[in-house]
Amino acid sequence: MKTPFPIAASIAQRPGYGGHACAFLQFAWGLADLGYEPLLIDRLGDEMAVDAEGRPSAAVKDAAIASFVEVMNAAGLAGSYCLLLDGGETVGLSRAQARERVAAAPGLLNVMGFLEDEDLLAAAAWRAFLDVDPGFPHFWKELELADPFAGHDRFVTVGGNVGKADCSIPSCGLEWVTVLPPISLDRWPAVDGPADPVFRTVGSWRGPYGPIEYEGRVFGLRAHEFRKFFDLPERVGARFEVAIEIDPADSRDLESLRATGWRLIDPGAVAGSVGEYQRFVQESSAEIGIAKNIYVATNSGWFSDRSACFLASGNPVLAQETGFGEDLPVGEGLLGFRSLEEAIAGAERILAEPRRHRRAARELAEEFFDSKKVISGLLADLDAA
Repeated sequence: MKTPFPIAASIAQRPGYGGHACAFLQFAWGLADLGYEPLLIDRLGDEMAVDAEGRPSAAVKDAAIASFVEVMNAAGLAGSYCLLLDGGETVGLSRAQARERVAAAPGLLNVMGFLEDEDLLAAAAWRAFLDVDPGFPHFWKELELADPFAGHDRFVTVGGNVGKADCSIPSCGLEWVTVLPPISLDRWPAVDGPADPVFRTVGSWRGPYGPIEYEGRVFGLRAHEFRKFFDLPERVGARFEVAIEIDPADSRDLESLRATGWRLIDPGAVAGSVGEYQRFVQESSAEIGIAKNIYVATNSGWFSDRSACFLASGNPVLAQETGFGEDLPVGEGLLGFRSLEEAIAGAERILAEPRRHRRAARELAEEFFDSKKVISGLLADLDAA
C-alpha cells in the first residue's frame, strides 16, 4: 500500500462551493501525484448543518453529506476520505481506519486548524497548521480571541511575506514556512480562450470573518478594496464578470457594480461544483483579482489559489498587489496593480497581446505552481522544521 498522507479541510459544511473545494483538492491531488495515498479528513457537526432559521436540520445535513461524497468521488478520492459526524459516526473510512492511516503518515496538514479531534491529531508524527487566510488567525491569537495554532508543531502559510520585516502580520513567535497554492497541472490543462475578451473572477464580497482592529488599524475585507475599482469596466474595452457572493443588504454596492458595468453572476450557478468552477475559469480570457483589504494592507504576499487555476488554464491574471511581486515575476502572464490607473494599464496590456500573455501564464503555472514541485518542497521544509 502507498504511504498515506492526511489533509484535514472543510468541504462538507460548504456544499455548492466548487472553488472552495478545489483549493483543498489540489493538495490531495498533488500528494497523489507524488505517490502518496491522500486521506482527506473533514467534519460536519450538527451545528454546521442548519436551516434558514439557524436550527440543526437533518435534511440539510443529509444534503451536505451527499454533496461531500459526490465531490470526493468526482475527485477520484473514493475510499480516501473520512467525514467525522457527531456521536462518533463517520462517512467513508471509519475513525479507526482514519487513525491508522494518520499514524502511518509522515505528518498531517490541518487547514486553518479545522480538525480538532485530539485522538486523530495525537496520532500524527507532526501536525502542520496550514493558514490559507493570512492575518485573521494571527490577529486572533495576538488579541487573545482564540488560539488556532494550539496543538500544532509546524506552521505553514500562503502569506509569502509573513515573518518578513515589511509584513505587518504578527508571527506570534512561530517559525512560518511559506507555500504557494499548488495546482495539479494535468487536471488543469491550458485551453483556448474565447474570441470576445472577458475578465472574470469568483469569490465573496465579505466572507465569513468581519474586519479586525489591531494596534489602532482596521483591516478589512474584499468589499473595502473592490470599491476602489468600481470604474474599471467603463475604462477598459472588455467585459468584466464577477461570480461573487454578495448579500442583498449590500444594496448600495450592488447598485454601484451594475451602474459601472460589472456583470454580476450567481456563483452557485457557475461554480457550484468543481467541474463548473473549472469551466467558468477556463472559458475566461483573463482574471481580474481584487484582494481582501487585510491581505493588501499588511503586505501579506498572499496569492490566490483561484489565480493559480487561471494561470494553469493559460489565462493571464491581473491581480491587486499584496506583496506577491517580491517572490513572483510580474509583467507577462501575471500583472499586478495597486491603483485604478495601474489596473487599467494592465488590462490594456493583456488585451493588446493576448497570445503572449496566455503563453506566459501557463509557463508561470508550470514553473511556480506545479503541485509536484510545491508540495514536495513543502514536505521537505516541514520534515526539516
